[in-house]
Amino acid sequence: MLIEVICTGDEVLTGKIVNTNFSYIAQKLEDFGLAVRWGLTVGDDRADLLRAFLDAGGWADAVIVNGGLGPTVDDLSQEVAAEAAGVKLVLNEDWLTRMKAYFEGRGRNMPENNVKQAMLPEGAELIDNPVGTACGFALNIGKARFYFTPGVPRELRRMLEREILPRMLEKQGAKNVIRLKRFHSFGLGESHVDSLLSGIEQLVPDGSLKLGFRAHYPQLETKLTVRGASDAEVQAKLAPVEAEVHKRIGNFILAEDDETLEGVVLTLLAERQASLAVVEGFSGGQLAARLAPLPGSEGVFLRGIVVRRLAELYGALGLDGNAPPDEAALTPEVAVAAAEAVRVQAGASHGLALLVALENEQEPANIHSTICVAVSAGGEVASRRSRLIGNRDWVRLGAVEMGLDSLRRYLKGLPIREKIDFERAAPN
Repeated sequence: MLIEVICTGDEVLTGKIVNTNFSYIAQKLEDFGLAVRWGLTVGDDRADLLRAFLDAGGWADAVIVNGGLGPTVDDLSQEVAAEAAGVKLVLNEDWLTRMKAYFEGRGRNMPENNVKQAMLPEGAELIDNPVGTACGFALNIGKARFYFTPGVPRELRRMLEREILPRMLEKQGAKNVIRLKRFHSFGLGESHVDSLLSGIEQLVPDGSLKLGFRAHYPQLETKLTVRGASDAEVQAKLAPVEAEVHKRIGNFILAEDDETLEGVVLTLLAERQASLAVVEGFSGGQLAARLAPLPGSEGVFLRGIVVRRLAELYGALGLDGNAPPDEAALTPEVAVAAAEAVRVQAGASHGLALLVALENEQEPANIHSTICVAVSAGGEVASRRSRLIGNRDWVRLGAVEMGLDSLRRYLKGLPIREKIDFERAAPN
């Protein structure tokens, strides 16, 4: 299937808004075996939009148009779509009723200009949007089936996943059952995992399995896309491949599918009726911020403390003795003491310390760091020391991920000191 994506809006064209919608659409289609062949960004210009729609309708099989469905004068997608298809705009009474109810449910009167959002090209198929006022619609222009989507990211994502993808897969025909399996890992680079999984596609000899990767430091997403004629066939193909991925990547897999690392950690703690207190430094509370907002965290995540220097750490936690004279004296033993102290102070079952000492900050693109992570569970402790090289953001992201992953490993009875690809030297 030949697919084009057209993104609209002056703010997107001029770079005032980063076009994350295009990357999301392209990646999501790729996950399901639908490759985008052409991408285009067009400003809020009627003639340019018309030319883009007519051109795409002349060569593509399917076109996704993103944006231009709002209530203002510069939202032109409905009008230009009708012109390109050679039809008139008509009022969709059902959607108008839905919009009025949407505003009334929020104690507001619907502005008159929102009526524009219920004006659709004659003969268009309405595509539901349960989380916004801009309905989508589908329409044939030339030889292509066009799918018009709102520009608000959360509205686009829901519509694409629940409404448009099923329609496109049905249009494509032939073995429409597709399953996407995702593994999220930390500590192994893309080329390393690629080599570890070499030959895995041969486990499905009919060629219906596709292996792919998406690197977004500090995590790597490994994707398996499997096609089949039925759910049972797809699952039968996928099961041995999943098992082999677990065998080859093993402890580095931190979550699967829609799971997150922080969600896995919270679940593991909740299952044990455990609680957690955290102390961190250079990461500035970002480890705690991954856990605290999650549903169900209220009874699990008890306290987060942020300190910037070891002297302040000793004072905040009431540690005995004198603090080390400088940050270079940071050791796993200091982290262990901090983890135990914050655990006791908060009355938690588990304490986690994430401490970072930076070196040669005068070279911001190549900072050396010492990261010490410790987990305390009252009488039981585990710790690791690591050194990362990179800029401040690289070190911060890596340190937070290492801290959460170390806790995950501890809770699952896995070693927390396994060597990772991003380290400058072997951990100790």
